[in-house]
Amino acid sequence: MKIVRYIDPSQNIRYGSLQPDGSALELDGYLYSSLKPTHRPAVIEKLLAPVVPAAILCIGLNYRLHALETNTEIPRHPVLFMKSPTTVQNPGDPIELPTHLKSDKVDYECELVVVIGKTCKNVPREKALDYVLGYTCGNDVSARDWQKHAGGGQWCRGKSFDTFAPLGPCLVTPDEIPDPNSLELKTLLNGRVMQQSNTNDMIFSVAEIISFLSGSSTLAAGTVIFTGTPSGVGMARQPNVWLKAGDEVIIEIEKIGQLKNPVQAE
Repeated sequence: MKIVRYIDPSQNIRYGSLQPDGSALELDGYLYSSLKPTHRPAVIEKLLAPVVPAAILCIGLNYRLHALETNTEIPRHPVLFMKSPTTVQNPGDPIELPTHLKSDKVDYECELVVVIGKTCKNVPREKALDYVLGYTCGNDVSARDWQKHAGGGQWCRGKSFDTFAPLGPCLVTPDEIPDPNSLELKTLLNGRVMQQSNTNDMIFSVAEIISFLSGSSTLAAGTVIFTGTPSGVGMARQPNVWLKAGDEVIIEIEKIGQLKNPVQAE
């Protein structure tokens, strides 16, 4: 099932199920336990990010070619950082370039995003995918100047500005993606392909990431996991490519769809 979260004409937030013809049907119930299909057409006034995260956990340096392009040693364990849940942005809404804490080096990062559906802890790798509610597209937008030089060695400042975690356009349930480590993904910037890879280039698989993150730690239902970005980021290009007002970024992942966001100044 492809699940969308949206605002209807009465300004209610609802869930719907996308149909093959592009229409949607309303879903009743609770996202994490009891969503049920109906035969009522969904009237989507505004598309929202498919989830409201309980937390946003992110894995860095998880594609072999990305580690190579940044001249970074292959990590022995998944590299964890976090983004504030307030960074989430809806499909179609703008990525805002910070002006109060100014950044001139804002980068795109195409990522497969995993949403945990059941609270879990100490999950073995072979059972990890049982706890997945679904998959969506994510853009781990990053202010590289604040991430690399102005953040005191911590990544959170450069990763946690408002609008720096676009998600969408839908949440795809695991029955439609039995193997999350066999998906084509790409970034288009103003129509130009900047990143193009496959999730089979991940250093740590989705199952390994979930098992690692749940080690001695509770993952609440609604935890959002960014699983890393492939090669082709703007920081690694010569000359560097930074987002600017007027750009459009599209994150595209096989079996999920396209996440589109314009870029503007804060």
